[in-house]
Amino acid sequence: MTLPALTAQQRSDALARAADARQRRAQAKDALKHGRMSVSEFLEQAGTDEALGRMRVIDLLLALPRVGRRTAEVLMEEIGISPTRRVRGLGSRQSAELVARFG
Repeated sequence: MTLPALTAQQRSDALARAADARQRRAQAKDALKHGRMSVSEFLEQAGTDEALGRMRVIDLLLALPRVGRRTAEVLMEEIGISPTRRVRGLGSRQSAELVARFG
C-alpha cells in the first residue's frame, strides 16, 4: 500500500497536529506524575481526546508516581492487558481495575 502524495500544506498541517498531540500527551503525563490528574480523570479525558486515547497503557502507568517498568508490566499482566494495548482499547473491566488500583 502506497501512501498518498501530500501537498506542502497538508504535510505542514499533519506535522502541526502531531506536535499538538505529543504536547497534550506530555502535559497529561506530567499531570499524572505530579498528582494533578487521577487515572480516572485521564481515562475520562481519553474517551474524547484522540491524542490521549492513542497513548499506550504502559506509558500511562510509567507516568504514575512510584511505578517503574517492572511494576507496570506485572500490573498489566495481572489485569490482562496486552503490552501493546492503547488506552482507547481498554475494556470496561480493565479500566475499572486500573481505577480501583490507582484511584
